[in-house]
Amino acid sequence: MININLLSVSNLPKLNKLRKLELSDNRISGGLEVLAERTPNLTHLNLSGNKIKDINTLEPLKKLPNLHSLDLFNCEVTMLINYRESVFTLLPQLTYLDGFDADDQEAPDSDPEADGDGLEDEYENGEGEDDDDDEEDDLDEEVIEDEEDEDDDLEGEEEEDGVDDEEEDEEEDGEDDEEEEADDDLPRGEKRKRNLEDEGEEDPEDEEDDEDD
Repeated sequence: MININLLSVSNLPKLNKLRKLELSDNRISGGLEVLAERTPNLTHLNLSGNKIKDINTLEPLKKLPNLHSLDLFNCEVTMLINYRESVFTLLPQLTYLDGFDADDQEAPDSDPEADGDGLEDEYENGEGEDDDDDEEDDLDEEVIEDEEDEDDDLEGEEEEDGVDDEEEDEEEDGEDDEEEEADDDLPRGEKRKRNLEDEGEEDPEDEEDDEDD
């Protein structure tokens, strides 16, 4: 509830689980006892830029046992002598006032209690992302395996085709060789005659016989 011209927190509802409350840049000057009644588990309270002038105005905050961080930047109360020592004395449960502890050590940038009470988020820890990556890796492996299987099938088909072609060529060559061997066994005349018959010509000797007849 930042910069909404609040004059008080009297209408704040009961919020037992609320840990962090932002009330900066409003016009609140008192009435902080409402916070102790309605936000009993508050750990961080930002009242910077409000109209708080006196240390005593902060006294109701003693009833917030879990209050670890309080911001009062740009409030008139910060101009008082011994302001920091007085506030730490009044509110001993405080760890940080205006971003620094009692030894002037700066508060860390983030507080796990303020940002969800240290609850772990799967995606913040990278677990959700790892699961997605694993799923993508599994899909990639399946695709690669499918492609390899297809390549193997194609290679197998090519090999089979190659074997079949070689066998056919060998069979044809074998037939030709057998014919040539058969021809070699025949007498020269018979061989020549057979060749002529294959070519569709007549043997000259047959023609001479026909003329004699």
